[in-house]
Amino acid sequence: METHAICIHGHFYQPPREDPLTGKIPVEAGAAPYPNWNERIFDQCYRPNAELENFQKISFNIGPTLNEWLKSTHPTVLEQIISQDQYNVNKHGVGNAMAQAYNHTILPLSTRVDKETQVRWGIAEFMCRFGHRPQGMWLPEAAVDMETLEVLEENGIEFIILAPWQADKDNLDVSHPYRVELSGGKQITAFFYDEDLSMRVSFDPGATVNADQFVLNYVLPKFSEDSTSADHLYLVASDGELYGHHQPFRDKFLAYLMDGVLEKKNIEAVYPGLWLQKHPATETIRIRENTSWSCHHGVSRWKEACGCAAHGEWKAPLRQAFDQIADAVDQQYLSLVGKHLENPWELRHSYTQVLCGKMQPEEYIQSMLSGTLTTEEIQAIELLLRAQFERQRMFTSCGWFFGDFDRIEPRNNIAYAAQAVWLTEQATGVDLSEQALNWLKPVKSWRSGLRGDQVFQFRLEKTREAWQKVVIRQLPTI
Repeated sequence: METHAICIHGHFYQPPREDPLTGKIPVEAGAAPYPNWNERIFDQCYRPNAELENFQKISFNIGPTLNEWLKSTHPTVLEQIISQDQYNVNKHGVGNAMAQAYNHTILPLSTRVDKETQVRWGIAEFMCRFGHRPQGMWLPEAAVDMETLEVLEENGIEFIILAPWQADKDNLDVSHPYRVELSGGKQITAFFYDEDLSMRVSFDPGATVNADQFVLNYVLPKFSEDSTSADHLYLVASDGELYGHHQPFRDKFLAYLMDGVLEKKNIEAVYPGLWLQKHPATETIRIRENTSWSCHHGVSRWKEACGCAAHGEWKAPLRQAFDQIADAVDQQYLSLVGKHLENPWELRHSYTQVLCGKMQPEEYIQSMLSGTLTTEEIQAIELLLRAQFERQRMFTSCGWFFGDFDRIEPRNNIAYAAQAVWLTEQATGVDLSEQALNWLKPVKSWRSGLRGDQVFQFRLEKTREAWQKVVIRQLPTI
């Protein structure tokens, strides 16, 4: 008898909201009566889903920035989530949690070396948190290109999840995984989610009022349409915050769906790693490069104006300015670190040893660099590594997602850019701020007239004031 299976994947993520100087989230009035949006979503989504043990029954990823916040504010709930993945590791030999590229950057728009850092940081954070290597990795916004897939495979990632339109094939059968062939005879597995089921769950609240009716009206017809006797898996991909925050009571819908309704209809609840144990990909497929799950213009939403968000003329100059700032910061990093290390990027790739709290910065730097270093050299290199940390998170995708520049997300990204420039100056004596201001000046809100250089200048002045009071600040550990 053929197997009928369903997988629900929840992408749980929050962008970094912390002020880079204090490490604290400022009060966000829109989240009232909660002090900020993280707390509001926690109470409506993360906590109830953990208490209902929904994380044990679905496929999921949690963004590293959200993991870090949960650890510092609600560690008991994070421990519940981790234990629910561990339950599956113990029972099936494979977990149901997936890793995520660290800073939720749009990887096809990143350089090869930035892709490497984002993937390696994401894997290291996952291992630090969950205690085992991840099989799969969630690509931010499911944005994909072949270079990204090669970096994933080189770092041991076995599978990804994509939207059906990201496959270079018409009339795609999404009921089984596919192989994507890479250079050098290598390959990676791609699962493609079912568009109709995913849209119903995400954007049709009436479809998920009742779990029994959802299975009867939408899930069972999928299997009755299949003309073969092969095993079939239909995957539903959704934002995790849907379950209780975006749509009230959907945490309970999810629990009821996964706890009993599917089993009554002889439908197995699975996750990708478990499915691959008995159903490895046998067909090969090509992907459509520079595509995503949330922008039908490819990855345009995060680099230029596109039809997904009106008034996006500021996006291209912001992307260009950040690319220039990143290049300038990198040149200073390579110049100084290159004197001590043949491959300076390896020092950045492995920086999670410090972020995870496994090593102190001085200990880490001395372990990676040969020769005797002075106290001043160690401190300068530490500052440059911290600049690289900020320079990575200035590319957080949320900064480009919406239509107006005058929002907290792009302003936060510029705050991280200002921090990277300031840290670089403290390490090298080279002031990149005037260049950065010129690059950011064309960035302008259509609504308020606020410019990117104004935000940068404001954040830079706040940083200077703060650094007059303290010599060096400790980064939060994972």
